[in-house]
Amino acid sequence: QVQLVESGGGLVQAGGSLRLSCAASGSTFSIDRMGWSRQALGKQRELVAVIRSGGTINYADSVKGRFTISEDRAKNTVYLQMNSLKPEDTAVYYCFLAVGGAVDAWGQGTQVTVSS
Repeated sequence: QVQLVESGGGLVQAGGSLRLSCAASGSTFSIDRMGWSRQALGKQRELVAVIRSGGTINYADSVKGRFTISEDRAKNTVYLQMNSLKPEDTAVYYCFLAVGGAVDAWGQGTQVTVSS
């Protein structure tokens, strides 16, 4: 069983930056991918960024050029550096981990609020 613990959310003004962290513990062998999704109030959860075991990275179009996902495999930790934040980035951000096709674990969520 895998547990994910997130940190780094908060309140920031538009144009500011935040860095989210997600540490995985438990059965972390054979991780296929880790990433971040977000859910704004009244909206569906959407994929923000994902990094795969082979190094492939994908971003949502809305965050390309502003967000950067990275990982520290030795620490089983994934990061999301968010720059040039916009009010529309306001959401609860969830870390996830997958071994196979489906997501195997979600973090508890961390609130990111961007004020205009």
